[in-house]
Amino acid sequence: MSDKGSIFKSIFGNAWDDLPPVMHKHYANRPYTKECNTVDGVLDVMCAGPIKFLAPLFWFMGGIPPLSENAVPVVVSFESDEHTKAFHFNRTFHFKNRKPYSFRSRMIQITGNEVVEVMRFGLGWRMNYVWEDNCVRLKHKGYVLELFGRFIPLPLTLLMGEGNAEEVAVDENTFDMVVQITHPWWGKIYEYKGRFEVRETE
Repeated sequence: MSDKGSIFKSIFGNAWDDLPPVMHKHYANRPYTKECNTVDGVLDVMCAGPIKFLAPLFWFMGGIPPLSENAVPVVVSFESDEHTKAFHFNRTFHFKNRKPYSFRSRMIQITGNEVVEVMRFGLGWRMNYVWEDNCVRLKHKGYVLELFGRFIPLPLTLLMGEGNAEEVAVDENTFDMVVQITHPWWGKIYEYKGRFEVRETE
């Protein structure tokens, strides 16, 4: 799959050419296509504080899996949308004592490197995508609700915490990643981290 015209080329801007080969493969999907890029790996998942307390809500909303377990096999499909510029994340977690759990979302570019990840029921995480210190960083900018094509700011950071993520190239086909949610009172209340390998493209 060529990175020419990639959805993320305009998001990273001038930094696109500085990204290592595995990131070009990871973010190669073009808009208005049916392209699919699949990676698989293993994650350690940690859940604590308010996330654990609100677990039933998270399960219902189909968001991040609210439990703790190490060495969880995960398959992620990055899919383009033939009708829009959205970038879809379809994650499947294979926990030991549960049926496979699907966490789906889509990334929508707002302007420049500002992106919203929209989950079930329109809840969104607003962030900046940056290439910094030899890694891709997703920097928290708050939460929103997608309603009739508009993004309405939601004051949820005090309740939900602040989300940030990093991805670091290991070699041409492998990258490490970590997602963390940090609460102003509770500290780190959620994390999943591990290594993924680009498996196939369509």
